[in-house]
Amino acid sequence: MATSVIHLFHGDDDSLSAGSHVAERIRQVAGEQGVELEVFCFGPGQGALSRSGESTVLSEYNQQIDELVSAGVRVGACVNAARAQGTEEALLARGITLEFARDAFVRYALEGATVLTF
Repeated sequence: MATSVIHLFHGDDDSLSAGSHVAERIRQVAGEQGVELEVFCFGPGQGALSRSGESTVLSEYNQQIDELVSAGVRVGACVNAARAQGTEEALLARGITLEFARDAFVRYALEGATVLTF
């Protein structure tokens, strides 16, 4: 099965909003198209997972991430960054998969995944 990865890296409002919404739109058709969807939050996009109450965009971003997790989409983030930020337990409690970013990116390459970065 083909894999599409939405890589949420940038922390600006447009990137967070567009990236999380594109992930949801892909989720809506992935099954019927034979595509597996995965989301990976890294850098400022990962940091935004811990700042939901600061703005409407951040709240909507975090709500969308939680909805993707609830829908069965694998949402990942970097374990090293989570440990450095003290957010490891909180992210795991939300159902976010933590792994080394280098391992995720190598896995995407080995799987021939299509990675779209926002």
